[in-house]
Amino acid sequence: MRIDIITIFPDMFRPFLGDSMMAIASRRGAARFRVIDLRDYTEDRHRKVDDRPYGGGPGMVFKAGPVVRAVEAVSRDATGTPRVVLLTPAGRRLTQGMARRLSSEEHLVLVCGHYEGFDERIRDLLEPEEISLGDFVLTGGEVAAMAVTDAVVRLLPGVLGDEASAARESFEDGLLDHPHYTRPEVFRGLAVPAVLLSGDHARIETWRRKKALARTRERRADLLKGNEDDDGG
Repeated sequence: MRIDIITIFPDMFRPFLGDSMMAIASRRGAARFRVIDLRDYTEDRHRKVDDRPYGGGPGMVFKAGPVVRAVEAVSRDATGTPRVVLLTPAGRRLTQGMARRLSSEEHLVLVCGHYEGFDERIRDLLEPEEISLGDFVLTGGEVAAMAVTDAVVRLLPGVLGDEASAARESFEDGLLDHPHYTRPEVFRGLAVPAVLLSGDHARIETWRRKKALARTRERRADLLKGNEDDDGG
């Protein structure tokens, strides 16, 4: 997979892409990253990417020209049609299902929003997908772009050490994850549940399923639509 990130703060991505799973994905050839400075696609000596909104109002708006030119430039050497994503509070909330769908793309172009948003003609011309992290506002789209990149890349074949771990995580089956325990067996008087020490894998799976359902019912009941037939106690 190739991921191009268009931003006015390219330095923010160097430590993120150089560590942890992103570095592993790069070394193993599962993902190729490129960070593009949006200001390189301006046409004035001040490298201006924003301007005041027509009709008045507070703040500034990303100009159409630099964004459209940047996306067109990174798309020229693509083998297919890239999936263009705007990171904006107006987008659909990121989900695990969305991350899995995006992980099947060959080429993602992530455009980090800022200011009061994008000139609407960017949407008209690029027809992008729009993604938000949730119902809150960030200073810019860089953190959101990192979140999308992380969520997508860790699903690529060969990135995680244990391929089964991604399939058992929160949201993969519509539930939050079950509780986990590791050594020591007792810590400050709190013991690991006996079932996990039993070696009975069928009982362990049943226990994990029930705990996942209980946790989901307590914290995210909205996720239970497809699992209400499970008694989960």
